[in-house]
Amino acid sequence: MSSDDTSKRTAYFHDRAAAAGLHLSEAEAKGLFGLAAWMSDGLAGPVSVLADDDVLDLDIVGLGRRLRDGRLTSVALVEATLRRIAERDGAYLAFYAVAAEQARADAAKADAELAAGMDRGPLHGIPVGIKDMIDVAGLATTANAPGRRDAMAAEDAEIAKRLREAGAVVVGKLATYEWGTVGPDKRGLFPPARNPWSLEHITGGSSSGCAVAVAGGLVRTTIGTDTGGSVRGPAFYCGIVGFKPTFGSVPKDGALTMSPSMDHVGPMSRTVAEAALTFDVVAGRSGEGASTRLLGQSVAGLRIGYARNWFAGDSQVMPAVLAAMDAAVSKLSELGAVVSEIELPDYPGIEIAAAAILHKESFDFHAEELREHPEAYGRRAFLSLAAGFAITPEELAAARTIGRDFTQAVDRLLGAHDVIITVGALTTALEAAPFEKEAVWTPMRTIGFNVSGHPVLAVPVGFNDGLPIGMQIVGRHHDEARVIQFGHAFEQATDFSLQRPPAP
Repeated sequence: MSSDDTSKRTAYFHDRAAAAGLHLSEAEAKGLFGLAAWMSDGLAGPVSVLADDDVLDLDIVGLGRRLRDGRLTSVALVEATLRRIAERDGAYLAFYAVAAEQARADAAKADAELAAGMDRGPLHGIPVGIKDMIDVAGLATTANAPGRRDAMAAEDAEIAKRLREAGAVVVGKLATYEWGTVGPDKRGLFPPARNPWSLEHITGGSSSGCAVAVAGGLVRTTIGTDTGGSVRGPAFYCGIVGFKPTFGSVPKDGALTMSPSMDHVGPMSRTVAEAALTFDVVAGRSGEGASTRLLGQSVAGLRIGYARNWFAGDSQVMPAVLAAMDAAVSKLSELGAVVSEIELPDYPGIEIAAAAILHKESFDFHAEELREHPEAYGRRAFLSLAAGFAITPEELAAARTIGRDFTQAVDRLLGAHDVIITVGALTTALEAAPFEKEAVWTPMRTIGFNVSGHPVLAVPVGFNDGLPIGMQIVGRHHDEARVIQFGHAFEQATDFSLQRPPAP
């Protein structure tokens, strides 16, 4: 405040005191003047110089409200985010790169725009993170691969452009298994991210840093990739929301390719609503096409097909997982949804077909580099990518036929049901140590929907020994709004999304 403003405020204070007939000593007047100034500034809408820890745990809507009414600035929010990353990420290892100065500049721009009345939408001024298989200008897109240590991105991927156009503040690049293949592996370019619920357990897939950053309270929303379950698996194992949208609904320009017919890009967020808001930005949706349009609407009368056959009889399923799934579907029934038990095609068949497609497409995409520059890959990723070399054209055609049959079967079931619900994984997160010796099979139930391309929402449904359990909600192609409606209804009726891991 200028000296003129201070003088005017002081004179006004003394005039009001005289008009009220008050006689104050100099010390009393000074004390009351300070109190009056504090109340006046507060009622005018004070701006936080620094956001405290509690602010970082508000959802995007709550943060947006404060950014718009003057109680918070994006600069303060970003500074608090950077502090929390510095405090916690030494244990979590979620971030490969933190773009602090660019984030500060983008936050200042967001503040100026909001102050001028330019509102770009719900992500305006909100910090976000992006998986390190997606280009962000000025940062390396490493894919955690030795040969990509210095692979600087000249421009933003289309997804990153859309986030920036929406006013989001990109704070950095997040951990991945090498080329989205197998892990965790300490021999990668970077050490593996660690599950906030238990640092000695896996994160569950290649979008590991995204899940860890959200679960660990570093950011509210992130963007990951999913070729066999890499958005959903980490969501199950880290207790957050992961959303694999309909195939092709989010542009993949500037995202590294693993398997072109199975690659998806989607949000990983703290809550269903935040995932929906993020998806609508990167998918370019709004109005009647928005995935948020059914948020808060009742699911009463809507039909659930409960695919219990995918897990209930499997010898590997944890009793706690089975119990949590049954309880979750019962909760939706209590909310008025009509539940019928259905049978999806046997999982092993679609898992083998999907694996064949993934490995063949991955090998074809990487074949020349694998041959000419094997040193550019860690050995475990090299072997995973090379595994498709032996798949014959006839075997690939057979796998695609199985994939088409599976897609048609899911479509038929969705003709009679609004959504399908099934398990995310048969167990909670496994211990990480065995993965350091060799690749270990992770019992997820995700990859079939990468072949079919249906939208799938992963939401937490419980815990066992302190580790999260998750389910999948599957919808019709391009009917993301219905999937979001069910996930949000369940989330609002339970407290699983409110749970937080222990401090690192």
